[in-house]
Amino acid sequence: MAGPVFPWREGNQFELLIDGPAFFPRMLLAIVRAELKVDLELYLVEAGACADAVVEALEQAAQRGVQVRCLFDDYGSQAFGRPLRERLLNAGVELRWYNRIHWRRGLRNLYRDHRKLLLVDERLAVVGGTGVTDEFWVPQDDFSQWHEVMVAIEGPLVSDWQLLFDRQWHANQQRTAWRPPKDFDGLARVPNQPAQGQGLGRVAYADARQHRDILRSLVRALNAGERRIWLATPYFLPTWSVRRSLRRAAQKGVDVRLLLTGPRTDHAAVRYAGHRYYPRLLRAGVKIFEYQPRFLHLKMVLVDDWVSVGSCNFDHWNLRFNLEANLESLDPVLTAEVAASFDRDFALSEEVDLASWRARPLWRRVKQRLWGWLDRIVANLLDRRA
Repeated sequence: MAGPVFPWREGNQFELLIDGPAFFPRMLLAIVRAELKVDLELYLVEAGACADAVVEALEQAAQRGVQVRCLFDDYGSQAFGRPLRERLLNAGVELRWYNRIHWRRGLRNLYRDHRKLLLVDERLAVVGGTGVTDEFWVPQDDFSQWHEVMVAIEGPLVSDWQLLFDRQWHANQQRTAWRPPKDFDGLARVPNQPAQGQGLGRVAYADARQHRDILRSLVRALNAGERRIWLATPYFLPTWSVRRSLRRAAQKGVDVRLLLTGPRTDHAAVRYAGHRYYPRLLRAGVKIFEYQPRFLHLKMVLVDDWVSVGSCNFDHWNLRFNLEANLESLDPVLTAEVAASFDRDFALSEEVDLASWRARPLWRRVKQRLWGWLDRIVANLLDRRA
């Protein structure tokens, strides 16, 4: 495994922030109050009312002498227009782009920075799955079209999030294994999960094909689950190891539930491709819920009392090409907040059982077969090139 692994840190405080009207005002207030520096790493950034609000806050921070650094994915920020970019640069914001798109790069264009991270004064980190688009938040209406969560973090763990950002900021033009500072107490392998704890947290990350402690940690948690495994993701194309762990846990009697996107989605093809996994999971005893009110974009896992929240969908596409980062925690308050969020979302979802699955219309069967077949073919071709 290339790159060090972050250890568990104690003494942290966590707060689950559900949907844009909850987390964007909190993030903007932190930027407004910043005294030393603001770091922002994002995948999806698009011009609109949400971007205007964020750019204005970053502008004002830079103009009053705060160091502001923004690392945006080049593909995900294609709709972040020149006027907004120039506003940031003219205010003194340092702006960098991950993996600039160019036709000569071929398949290397597929490597993307999918992390979502705000750092303020090395005292606050806000991590999760949001982008800066009007789908996540429209300030005037205080409304969110996409269902998302972020976690506000204070405590020693913020230093590790800062290290992760700084590494990518300085090595942005290279895809090389991480060489951390000499005083960093990193680990060689994923640490054992504590039996219980309060204020415990760690950074789990994926660095394209070089480092996947985020996946290894999840699979180990799934295999150790005894009471419940609740997993939410908008794009259900899980790796083989995750599917196997889910089935085995359900067969042992663990309460295994998947919270997946329903008909409201931004990538219908991905949804249909993931349907090919439903029958075997259902037969093993896994419960599948499809969220109905809005597009479910959050990526969140609850295994007994262990929580993982962040940018990673745990699918074979994310883990093959993307930079990802999740918070892992053991904290009674955050665990209770996450469990309550899941309960509310399950109540707003339609459960898929074997009877309803077998009764689905022909047109859905055809789409599932088509997109599932294409996904499998492309994934096999990419594996051969690896």
